[in-house]
Amino acid sequence: MAEAIHYGFMQRALLAGLIIGAVCAVVGVYVVLRGMSFIGAGIAHASFGGVAIGFVLGVNPMVTAVLFCLLVAWGIGAVARRGEVREDTAIGVFFAATMALGILVIGLTRGYQVDLYAYLFGSILAVSPADLWMSVALGVVVLATVGVLFKELLSITFDPEMAEVTGLPAGRLHYVLLALIALTVVLSMKVVGIVLVSALIVTPAAAAYQLTEDFRKMMALSVAAGLFATVGGLLLSYWLNTGSGATIVLLTTAVFLVALALSPRRRRRRSGTPDAG
Repeated sequence: MAEAIHYGFMQRALLAGLIIGAVCAVVGVYVVLRGMSFIGAGIAHASFGGVAIGFVLGVNPMVTAVLFCLLVAWGIGAVARRGEVREDTAIGVFFAATMALGILVIGLTRGYQVDLYAYLFGSILAVSPADLWMSVALGVVVLATVGVLFKELLSITFDPEMAEVTGLPAGRLHYVLLALIALTVVLSMKVVGIVLVSALIVTPAAAAYQLTEDFRKMMALSVAAGLFATVGGLLLSYWLNTGSGATIVLLTTAVFLVALALSPRRRRRRSGTPDAG
């Protein structure tokens, strides 16, 4: 397996895996704690529409997917916050409509879009230098935003009403978080694919949540789990000759099951001791 590292495509895949594993894990902590997993899945599947538009226009699908996912994320947020429909209903509507749009657009194009499957099911070994640079750029934007707004995002995660009372723009910060989820989805498409991307965002954070109640420790453990799963899954898929995206997600799930088995929360529930806080 060591000789694989000498190949350029493997080096790019490892770098992409490190970036994406870390970014998904960081954003995933907010997603899990705020109960936004369904939003992540909805935006992930909505990105198919953006990818399809990119293919039709002859533009890098990641560029069109960024714009499309941002619009969808903010659209879901706007509809849900007005109280006209429940958030899960808004996600379901946008989820179905954007997937249908993608299918319609692809159906109107001539020829068979082979590259589309790389976005649907992931193809980390096919990450190009341009894809890698795009991943670096999006990763820097997401992590820098989290770093700058760390305290504010922490406040709206645990007590959005109190954050509003203390003068924080909780509504606008919610839209920022939606934007971060959208960028993370696009960032991860080439690694695990649109179909599985929500798992890479949610599962490492869910594993970390089982092991600690401290926010910073949870984020650190989530990043560790994300990096282990992406790099380990990539190397394992190369060795076993299996699909990289599916292998990464299954390894992430294995990490979650181990964390669940070792969970102090689980032991407390069995003993009847309430969770702290």
